[in-house]
Amino acid sequence: MKKTSERLRQVRIAIPVWENKVSPVLDTASRLMVVELKDEGPMSRFEIYLDERDLSRRCMRIQDLCVDTLICGAVTRHFSDLLKASGIRLIQGISGQPQKVLNAYLNGTLALSKYLMPGSNLLELDEAQTPVRSKKASDEKTKSNKDS
Repeated sequence: MKKTSERLRQVRIAIPVWENKVSPVLDTASRLMVVELKDEGPMSRFEIYLDERDLSRRCMRIQDLCVDTLICGAVTRHFSDLLKASGIRLIQGISGQPQKVLNAYLNGTLALSKYLMPGSNLLELDEAQTPVRSKKASDEKTKSNKDS
């Protein structure tokens, strides 16, 4: 028998949605799909409208939803910093249909190129499934900045 302290952990994943795709820019997304998961899989799903234009208020709204991980396309550095400071794990540079992206996240296959935004140098995801730049892409960017 499991002790009360060993209850299954609930996690909330959020994905901004625009026309049945991951919204290309989180800062201006108007809808957010939120999925609550337990170890055995999805428990509930709902969508909310994000009508806050101020990024601090938008961040507080997402935080009030108890979101643990937010999977999105592009996001400004300021909004990214706000979300991370509030304890939300941010996975950015992702595109595709929200349900497929969620399934890929749950299956550990979000690193596949078909889920990365076009033009992105994000080539792999680390253990937390946060996109990271490969050493080669980082070296190429550094070299091109020096040549400029």
